[in-house]
Amino acid sequence: MTDRTKYLVTGACAGAANGFFGSGGGLFLVPLFTGWLGMQQKTAFATSVAVIFPLSAVSAAIYFWKGGISLSYAAPYLLGGVVGGILSGLLFSKASVPLLRKAFALLLLWGGVRAVLLL
Repeated sequence: MTDRTKYLVTGACAGAANGFFGSGGGLFLVPLFTGWLGMQQKTAFATSVAVIFPLSAVSAAIYFWKGGISLSYAAPYLLGGVVGGILSGLLFSKASVPLLRKAFALLLLWGGVRAVLLL
Protein backbone atom coordinates (compact mmCIF):
# COMPACT_ATOMS: atom_id res chain seq x y z
CA MET A 1 0.00 0.00 0.00
CA THR A 2 1.37 3.42 -0.87
CA ASP A 3 1.94 6.14 1.71
CA ARG A 4 -0.71 8.27 0.05
CA THR A 5 -3.28 5.49 0.46
CA LYS A 6 -2.27 5.10 4.11
CA TYR A 7 -2.74 8.85 4.63
CA LEU A 8 -6.19 8.76 3.04
CA VAL A 9 -7.32 5.70 5.03
CA THR A 10 -5.98 7.16 8.28
CA GLY A 11 -7.71 10.49 7.63
CA ALA A 12 -10.95 8.78 6.63
CA CYS A 13 -11.01 6.77 9.89
CA ALA A 14 -10.40 9.95 11.91
CA GLY A 15 -13.04 11.89 9.98
CA ALA A 16 -15.61 9.12 10.36
CA ALA A 17 -14.99 8.85 14.11
CA ASN A 18 -15.20 12.61 14.46
CA GLY A 19 -18.40 12.80 12.44
CA PHE A 20 -20.16 9.93 14.17
CA PHE A 21 -19.06 10.56 17.74
CA GLY A 22 -18.29 14.29 17.81
CA SER A 23 -14.63 13.51 18.44
CA GLY A 24 -12.45 10.47 18.72
CA GLY A 25 -10.36 10.84 15.61
CA GLY A 26 -7.27 10.65 17.81
CA LEU A 27 -8.27 7.10 18.70
CA PHE A 28 -7.40 6.23 15.12
CA LEU A 29 -4.76 8.81 14.38
CA VAL A 30 -2.25 8.24 17.17
CA PRO A 31 -1.99 4.43 16.76
CA LEU A 32 -1.97 4.66 12.96
CA PHE A 33 0.57 7.49 12.95
CA THR A 34 2.95 5.51 15.15
CA GLY A 35 2.36 1.94 14.01
CA TRP A 36 1.44 2.30 10.37
CA LEU A 37 3.29 5.45 9.37
CA GLY A 38 6.27 5.15 11.73
CA MET A 39 5.81 8.55 13.40
CA GLN A 40 7.40 9.24 16.79
CA GLN A 41 4.94 9.13 19.70
CA LYS A 42 5.10 12.81 20.70
CA THR A 43 4.90 13.90 17.07
CA ALA A 44 1.87 11.64 16.63
CA PHE A 45 0.04 13.21 19.59
CA ALA A 46 0.77 16.75 18.39
CA THR A 47 -0.07 15.97 14.76
CA SER A 48 -3.31 14.34 15.86
CA VAL A 49 -4.39 17.60 17.49
CA ALA A 50 -3.50 19.51 14.33
CA VAL A 51 -5.65 17.15 12.25
CA ILE A 52 -8.56 16.95 14.70
CA PHE A 53 -9.06 20.72 14.88
CA PRO A 54 -10.16 21.17 11.25
CA LEU A 55 -12.09 17.88 11.32
CA SER A 56 -13.97 19.10 14.39
CA ALA A 57 -14.68 22.42 12.68
CA VAL A 58 -16.13 20.63 9.66
CA SER A 59 -18.24 18.30 11.84
CA ALA A 60 -19.46 21.25 13.93
CA ALA A 61 -20.44 23.19 10.80
CA ILE A 62 -22.44 20.23 9.48
CA TYR A 63 -24.10 19.63 12.86
CA PHE A 64 -24.93 23.35 13.06
CA TRP A 65 -26.29 23.38 9.51
CA LYS A 66 -28.49 20.36 10.30
CA GLY A 67 -29.74 21.98 13.54
CA GLY A 68 -27.91 19.62 15.88
CA ILE A 69 -25.92 22.21 17.85
CA SER A 70 -27.12 24.56 20.52
CA LEU A 71 -24.60 27.38 20.77
CA SER A 72 -26.05 28.38 24.14
CA TYR A 73 -25.10 24.95 25.50
CA ALA A 74 -21.67 24.94 23.84
CA ALA A 75 -20.56 28.48 24.71
CA PRO A 76 -19.83 27.98 28.43
CA TYR A 77 -17.41 25.14 27.65
CA LEU A 78 -15.39 27.09 25.11
CA LEU A 79 -13.52 29.24 27.64
CA GLY A 80 -12.51 26.21 29.70
CA GLY A 81 -11.54 24.37 26.53
CA VAL A 82 -9.32 27.23 25.40
CA VAL A 83 -7.64 27.44 28.82
CA GLY A 84 -7.15 23.65 28.93
CA GLY A 85 -5.77 23.64 25.40
CA ILE A 86 -3.27 26.39 26.16
CA LEU A 87 -2.11 24.77 29.40
CA SER A 88 -1.76 21.32 27.90
CA GLY A 89 0.06 22.74 24.89
CA LEU A 90 2.56 24.44 27.17
CA LEU A 91 3.03 21.34 29.35
CA PHE A 92 3.21 18.90 26.42
CA SER A 93 6.91 19.46 25.74
CA LYS A 94 7.70 18.62 29.38
CA ALA A 95 5.64 15.40 29.43
CA SER A 96 7.42 12.11 28.93
CA VAL A 97 6.29 9.64 26.29
CA PRO A 98 5.48 6.96 28.91
CA LEU A 99 3.29 9.46 30.78
CA LEU A 100 1.49 10.41 27.56
CA ARG A 101 0.94 6.74 26.69
CA LYS A 102 -0.49 5.98 30.13
CA ALA A 103 -2.74 9.04 30.07
CA PHE A 104 -3.98 8.11 26.58
CA ALA A 105 -4.59 4.49 27.65
CA LEU A 106 -6.51 5.60 30.75
CA LEU A 107 -8.64 7.94 28.66
CA LEU A 108 -9.46 5.11 26.24
CA LEU A 109 -10.22 2.74 29.10
CA TRP A 110 -12.42 5.27 30.90
CA GLY A 111 -14.33 6.06 27.70
CA GLY A 112 -14.76 2.37 26.87
CA VAL A 113 -16.03 1.47 30.33
CA ARG A 114 -18.47 4.39 30.32
CA ALA A 115 -19.72 3.49 26.84
CA VAL A 116 -20.38 -0.12 27.86
CA LEU A 117 -21.90 0.58 31.27
CA LEU A 118 -24.04 3.56 30.29
CA LEU A 119 -25.72 1.99 27.26
